Amino acid sequence: MKLRMIVSLVGVLAVIVMTRVGVAAHHSNVAFAVETVLEAKGVVKEWQWTNPHTWLIMTVDDGKGGKTEWAMEGRAPGVLTRAGWSPKVLKPGDQITVHYSPSKDGSKVGMIARVTFPDGRILPNAPPGD
Repeated sequence: MKLRMIVSLVGVLAVIVMTRVGVAAHHSNVAFAVETVLEAKGVVKEWQWTNPHTWLIMTVDDGKGGKTEWAMEGRAPGVLTRAGWSPKVLKPGDQITVHYSPSKDGSKVGMIARVTFPDGRILPNAPPGD
């Protein structure tokens, strides 16, 4: 009985430790230059309403007459819902402007600060007061 209790306790502690480490690592924005906000104008290719983060795939002019694809990481669906977003708020073909923090490694990945539509409507990355 005593051995069974010790094994159970060790198992519970291991789960707690693994969960806490995973949560701390997950919520880091270390890959992005959060002190910098840039602008990308383009067209929605795909909007992924998934946990733990949403993803916006968009096509942007590369400045040389061509197009390039960017992946923009958004906050969790629960947070974005409270900020006015929805699974259908962005549709393929929508023209948008994304204000984003760029990745530190120079890849075509960013973290969404806000999205603006041509009519001036803004989707913030957080609910009011957050």
